[in-house]
Amino acid sequence: MRITLALGGNALLRRGQSLSADNQRSNVIVAAERIARIADANDLVITHGNGPQVGLLALQNNAYVDVPMYPMDVLGAESQAMVGYMVVQELRNKLPDRDFVSLVTTSLVDGDDPAFANPTKFIGPVYTQQEASAKAEEFGWTVKPDGEYWRRVVASPDPLKIVEAESIRAVVDAGIIPVCCGGGGVPVIRDSSTGLYTGAQAVIDKDLCAAILARETSAELLVIATDVDGVYTDWGTPQQRRIDHAKPSDLERSQFADGSMGPKVRAACRFVHRTGQRAVIGSLEDIGDIVAGRAGTLIEP
Repeated sequence: MRITLALGGNALLRRGQSLSADNQRSNVIVAAERIARIADANDLVITHGNGPQVGLLALQNNAYVDVPMYPMDVLGAESQAMVGYMVVQELRNKLPDRDFVSLVTTSLVDGDDPAFANPTKFIGPVYTQQEASAKAEEFGWTVKPDGEYWRRVVASPDPLKIVEAESIRAVVDAGIIPVCCGGGGVPVIRDSSTGLYTGAQAVIDKDLCAAILARETSAELLVIATDVDGVYTDWGTPQQRRIDHAKPSDLERSQFADGSMGPKVRAACRFVHRTGQRAVIGSLEDIGDIVAGRAGTLIEP
C-alpha cells in the first residue's frame, strides 16, 4: 500500500520540550523506529511539520541585530533541510536496505489569500501569557493561546499546488522514499504576467499540503500523525470523546480549533473527498495499529 505519512512538528518535538538539537534528534530516532515498523510492507512518502523549528530559527534571527532578519520563506527552507536531514539519516540507520532522499520543496499560494490578514499558524516555543505578551511587544509578534500556553502565530494561507509535484512523483515511482514538503513546503507566489516566483511571508499548514502530496503521489492512505490518539469532540472538557470512525460530512459539521486539530480534519476530509481513499488521524506511537485500522480516527467515504 502506498501511504503518505505526515509527522506533526509536535510529534518530533514534544510540547513544552526544550528546542535543543539533542532533543530533536532523540525524538526523530523514536519516530524512525516507529516508521520502520510499516516500511517493509508499504511504499512511503513522508512529510513533516516545522512549527517549533521555524520559530526557533526566527528567535535566533532576532538575536543577531547586526544583520537584517531573514524572511520567513528562507527560514522555512532552512527548517525543511534541518528536519529532513535528521529524519533521512535516522531512517537510513533503521532501514539500511532502503533508499531515502530529503527534498526542499515549495508550495504555491495566493497572494490575496485572506489568511495573510489573520495569522493562525503556531510557530516556536510555548510561553506563559505574560512571557508571550512581552515577546509580542518586543518583536511585533501576534500571539494567541495554544491550550494552557501562548505562542507566536503567523499567516497560514492555503496551499494550491506543490511546485515540484512531478519530481516527487518520479522519486516515489522509482522506489525511493522521499521526505518532502516539510512544513507544508516553502510558500511562494507566482506572478501571473511574468511567471516569476517569489517567497511569501507565511508558514503553510503541513497537513493541508500533505493532502495535496498524497493525491499527487496516488496514496491509498493518508496518515496524519500527531501527539494525540485521534480526533475528539468537546476537547479539553469533561465531555470530551474520541471519534473512532467518521465520514467527511460528519466532521465538517463540527468545529475544531484552527491552530491545532482544525487543519488536520480539513486535510483528511479533502483527501477523502477528492480521491475516495481513506485518511487516519492519530498518534505516531500507534502507527502500526493505525495502518492496520485498529487505532486513530478513521475517515473514509
